[in-house]
Amino acid sequence: MNNDSNGSTQNPSTTIPIPSRHPSQPDKAEISVDSGEDSYREIRIDNVLKDEDSEDVELKEGADVDVTIEAELKDTTNKRG
Repeated sequence: MNNDSNGSTQNPSTTIPIPSRHPSQPDKAEISVDSGEDSYREIRIDNVLKDEDSEDVELKEGADVDVTIEAELKDTTNKRG
C-alpha cells in the first residue's frame, strides 16, 4: 500500500490476466488503480515477469502489486509553479 501526496491510500491490484490473441504476442495483465481518474484506472502490461531466480513468471488474478514510475534524470524537467 502506498500513500499519495493527498494522504490517501493506494492499493493497485491485478484484476484480469488477459490471454494473447496471437501466439507471437505475450499475454497481458490489467492492473486497476483505484485512486486514478476514471479514464486512467487501468494499466495493461505484458504479463511476462522474472522472479528472483530469473525464471519466467506471470501475475495471478487478484494479486496485489506496487506500481512504480521511474525516469532517467535527463528525461525530467523542473516543475513550474
